[in-house]
Amino acid sequence: MPVWSMPSSELLRRALTRAKVPVAGAGESAALLLRADHVYDAALVGQMARSPGTLLLRPEDRRPVAAHLPTGAGAAQAEAVAQALLAGAPTTDPAFAGLAAAAPAEMVGAYDQALRKRGSAYVLELTAESRRAVEWRMFGGAYKGVTDVVTKYWWPVPAFHVTRACAALGITPNQVTGFSLLLVFAALWWFYQGDFIPGLIAGWLMTFLDTVDGKLARVTLTSTKFGNYFDHLTDLIHPPFWWLAWIAGCSAAGMPLADPWLVGIVIFGGYVLQRIQEGIFIRAFGMHIHVWRHFDSFFRLILARRNPNLILLTPLALVGRPDIGILLVAIWTALCCVEQLVVTIQAMLARRRGPLRSWLDA
Repeated sequence: MPVWSMPSSELLRRALTRAKVPVAGAGESAALLLRADHVYDAALVGQMARSPGTLLLRPEDRRPVAAHLPTGAGAAQAEAVAQALLAGAPTTDPAFAGLAAAAPAEMVGAYDQALRKRGSAYVLELTAESRRAVEWRMFGGAYKGVTDVVTKYWWPVPAFHVTRACAALGITPNQVTGFSLLLVFAALWWFYQGDFIPGLIAGWLMTFLDTVDGKLARVTLTSTKFGNYFDHLTDLIHPPFWWLAWIAGCSAAGMPLADPWLVGIVIFGGYVLQRIQEGIFIRAFGMHIHVWRHFDSFFRLILARRNPNLILLTPLALVGRPDIGILLVAIWTALCCVEQLVVTIQAMLARRRGPLRSWLDA
């Protein structure tokens, strides 16, 4: 049964490769056995690979679907366990003797630090009827929990369908990122020329594709170190240059700012300062600044980053006042720098009472 336009066995093979588990060839005995008619959370596959002597249970009915045989298990035991798994045998089946049964939640913690969210690892049966639901569950699992309001609430549904289309057409995550980079330069040029509406169209499309590329990489298990750097460097570098181009564009459009240099310094310097503050927080407290408390995660929705800034700029550009829009961006950037400084001071004081812990990991 295909999932994301590939056989489920291919998705499983990619998950095993990422977990550095060799796939058994003809005549070889496998130590890690998984039913290929199920889809497994990649983190769960990795944990299974590190847990010999474990029997993985499907959470809804606690039926075994995967097993990691203990060291020294022979071909006969592997064959018996494989047959029992395929037959949907209960945990009491003699073939599973000596294996410690565990559900996904007992093997993988609920807090995903990389994606900054809480969520349960999944094991999903894949059928013709469940395929769409399985893909949606995988897509949701690939989404960051703490992010901006646009990415979190506006893009998920359209991004799901575009991600499915990219997978079906064989479009790679790096190709999506490459097109996003072209849109970065297109928006930059239009902003600089004072053509704010076409620039905003290019900018919003770029932000949308920035959601798609990462999700496509995660659900198809095609992420690479190069792709990760390519995506993150593109995201990291371009926003302040957009806003500097916007300032120049105001002059080109006949609406020059009274002190464009000051506005530019506040926006560019504020963006760099925010990133420095976040790096200091991670180094000092071992977590991202926006996952400490519930309020910090909420504030990330509207923090002066690319997407919230576009929300400020778009309506004012539409009514012909891009100059006011960029002034609001400067003010909001400065306020957000102050907010992050206050949070850092609060964290330093709170640490006197003990180590800090994210509310998502509570």
